[in-house]
Amino acid sequence: MKKFTEVKELVASLEADADKFYNKGNSAAGTRVRKGMQDLKNLAQAIRLEVQEAKNKEVK
Repeated sequence: MKKFTEVKELVASLEADADKFYNKGNSAAGTRVRKGMQDLKNLAQAIRLEVQEAKNKEVK
């Protein structure tokens, strides 16, 4: 559950930069958003693997 909380915190931290990029045209903020989205993708993959591993342990 810790990683899920990290996902929520990461999305919240990207909100200001997303606003700066989409509404104010700040390209540096766009770079930060892209990096954050890559981090989010990696974190989501880690969660997927963790859930799958826990699920497989229950079945056996």
